[in-house]
Amino acid sequence: MNHISDLIMIPLQVLILFFTLYYFVIAFFGFWRRKEKKHLTPKHSFAIIVAAHNEEQVISHLIENLQMLNYPRSLYDIFVIADNCKDKTAEIARAAGAIVHERFNLEQRGKGFAMEWMFARLFKLQRKYDSVAIFDADNLVHPDFLLEMNSRFCKGEKVVQGYLDSKNPDDTWVSGTFAINFWVTNHIWHLAKYNLGLSSALGGTGMCISTDVLEEFGWGATCLTEDLEFSMKILVKGIPTTWAHDAIVYDEKPLTFKQSWDQRQRWAQGHFDIAGRYLFKMIYEGIKQRDLRVLDGVFHLLQPYMLLLSTTFVISSYLYNFAPFYTNILYDWLPWQVWQIIGVGQYVFPMIILAKINASKTSWRNMILYPLFIYSWIPITVLGFIYRNHRVWSHTQHTRAISYQDIMGDPNAPFSKMTKQAIK
Repeated sequence: MNHISDLIMIPLQVLILFFTLYYFVIAFFGFWRRKEKKHLTPKHSFAIIVAAHNEEQVISHLIENLQMLNYPRSLYDIFVIADNCKDKTAEIARAAGAIVHERFNLEQRGKGFAMEWMFARLFKLQRKYDSVAIFDADNLVHPDFLLEMNSRFCKGEKVVQGYLDSKNPDDTWVSGTFAINFWVTNHIWHLAKYNLGLSSALGGTGMCISTDVLEEFGWGATCLTEDLEFSMKILVKGIPTTWAHDAIVYDEKPLTFKQSWDQRQRWAQGHFDIAGRYLFKMIYEGIKQRDLRVLDGVFHLLQPYMLLLSTTFVISSYLYNFAPFYTNILYDWLPWQVWQIIGVGQYVFPMIILAKINASKTSWRNMILYPLFIYSWIPITVLGFIYRNHRVWSHTQHTRAISYQDIMGDPNAPFSKMTKQAIK
């Protein structure tokens, strides 16, 4: 019986061991910036698209912000999708200077469907754009965002994700720990992968996509995590998602633990859904094309499965009758000192990032509760797996009305204190 168990469990332990070391090593490549030459001459035109559902409390601040970007106004237009809105989102957006398209469809609900609908309209317009830039209604945007993205497209990059910062990291401990998680991800995942030449992934907002890619492959991403779906769809075609560390967008983080839980459960459900539809295709194409970027995408899709698997092993390791095989690979092949280093690393890495960006005292205090945020991913991932086939969109209400000046300080200053911290 033990022999049969080992035949099953040893390969699983090897897989856990590989994933643990793989992402631990990758993280180190996010502590430095690769030198790059920037193209500072505006060249590419952008259609800025904002998907908004009942966002009357925050939409005007974003539109006013977008009007002030350090980029020729003739090279970009601002479009707002007022999607199934029951408030004054459309009127407020028009008054602020945006081109508003109102959509009413209660059958196909969610951002993915709204983007699909808007792209079809965009491509029928007389004016043609080189790229689309996508934001959420609660965002604020650094004035050099389009300038940075223009530089990326001048280098031939086609799909680019910007730096996801927080506009309210000090509101509550929930928004604070959420912000820490994003800062850490920006560095030890997005930046690290970019430094290594691997593909990143779109983050739902602060992202730019070449219109020729959209026209050739179509959007087609309408699940709960449309950003990840599109990332995997084009990665299989050989188009990676790159990372623009200096193209900064400030996102509103959830204020309550319930909001955080609901949002992350939606992400987990969408992740499992996409993994179920793309995983084997990507394994096949990655091996066929001998493309490490595609295989790395496979590892990304497997992450929630690895969380469930490793958690099961940890729990079962305390139940000897169920798991006498637990240590025969994980601890015999890797010294316990290495496991200690990895365990400590999950707390040290965030502190290194906080020090690197000169985070506020409040953020440092929020580090005390950061483990609660991290370990809450375990039950959330379990629920995400259980409800992976449920595709009902849940909207996160945004109420934190912060202006561009509140975040950036002097609008004439090219870099605020917060921006200087973020781009280190």
